[in-house]
Amino acid sequence: MSKQNLDRLCAQFGYDMAQGVNRAFSKALDTENLITKSLGILQEDGVYAFFLYLASQIKGDKKDKRSEGARTLANQATELLKHEWLKLIQVDDGEDAYKKAMEEIRREGGLASNLDQLLLAKRLLEQALIYARYHAKALE
Repeated sequence: MSKQNLDRLCAQFGYDMAQGVNRAFSKALDTENLITKSLGILQEDGVYAFFLYLASQIKGDKKDKRSEGARTLANQATELLKHEWLKLIQVDDGEDAYKKAMEEIRREGGLASNLDQLLLAKRLLEQALIYARYHAKALE
């Protein structure tokens, strides 16, 4: 990993997460609620539970705001973990990249197999979601 400012990276992803989720909801309070609930699950239950929670919120209907907000957040989180500075997971881009991220986390030799990388992933996601929550509050 190169010497980069990871806090700046989290701030950028936090901003992108808040903006993307808010585009889906068009309501700052709903944006803040999804981000806050997702952050709580990440902190209490871990990285895989965070993705699993978001996957449970995603329905097949593209017009469902909650579903689109959750998909956006899950895919942004995936983008953070696969960022070129980190390469904590290796997945292709796509509309449902988060599904591949979940497979990558739980596979033998995947992210969950390396405690140091898993803890780094959790910490980076937490920081990005904290920034996202504050960006969402600022939307109001």
